[in-house]
Amino acid sequence: MATRQARIKSSEIVAEGLYIASAATRLALKNAILVALLAHGQDFEVDAFLADARDALLALAAEAEADAERAHRERKAASGRYSDSDGTHDYRSRDVGNLRRRRKQSLKIAKELRERAGDEDELRKLIADAREAAWGEVAGNIDRTLRIEAARPDLEPDYERMRNARMQALRMVDLPKLRSQRRGAAASAAAPDDADAPG
Repeated sequence: MATRQARIKSSEIVAEGLYIASAATRLALKNAILVALLAHGQDFEVDAFLADARDALLALAAEAEADAERAHRERKAASGRYSDSDGTHDYRSRDVGNLRRRRKQSLKIAKELRERAGDEDELRKLIADAREAAWGEVAGNIDRTLRIEAARPDLEPDYERMRNARMQALRMVDLPKLRSQRRGAAASAAAPDDADAPG
């Protein structure tokens, strides 16, 4: 039963690692797309980003393999050490099983990432997702800019009524709050320092 639970947990950890790797790849691709389109004025073509997607996945696979190698070294060093641990990464014999599982999980993540890097359909899907994210960011920026630049009081039907409400809030809430804060700051400045008080 414990082995089955460990296996389920391990598969969840691998799935989470792959999810994080995919999100990191999409972010890197989104940034590459934005730079290519906005900074360099290039047209969007999926094929132009295939190498970027492949390289991002392979780099993450190499990181996972390095994590696996580190877990292997730590497992070897921990084997036969039975004293109390001095910290989080000071492993002991009781940690050997966890380090073995961590190594296997990292190797599974690396293997899957390398397979995805070799799958052109997967790469194209990542690029399409990154393009959507890039477009969402650009569209959001355009929308915010237009809202700011297009805000004209003479075009707002409720401007006069809302202006009166804003001014009333300023008089009744913001100014008294500011006065109170200034009085508090002045009182703090005038109060003798604890260090100066007779002991």
